[in-house]
Amino acid sequence: MRVEWSDFASDDLDDLVRYISRDSAYYARRFAEKVVLATRRLRDFPESGRLIPEAEDPTLREVIVQGYRVMYRLEAERVLILAVMHGSRSVTGQENRPWEQE
Repeated sequence: MRVEWSDFASDDLDDLVRYISRDSAYYARRFAEKVVLATRRLRDFPESGRLIPEAEDPTLREVIVQGYRVMYRLEAERVLILAVMHGSRSVTGQENRPWEQE
């Protein structure tokens, strides 16, 4: 299974890395590595993430990396990473939920 990143998710990760690097370039790099490694695992185990609680769609899943939600969609030939957001943020009531963007 291929793992691909949406532009939205790539921007999320870039923003987080920039934010963390204000305090520590080392920890920003380590965080990015952990997120990428977690998503690589999805090549072999695409259903290993939990269902997104706010979504009523079994193709929408997430893995948690250091308190951040890495949301993705299972598709026929790929796993599409949709967003990377802090676990304390709620998507309930958001006008544009991460799985509605591409």
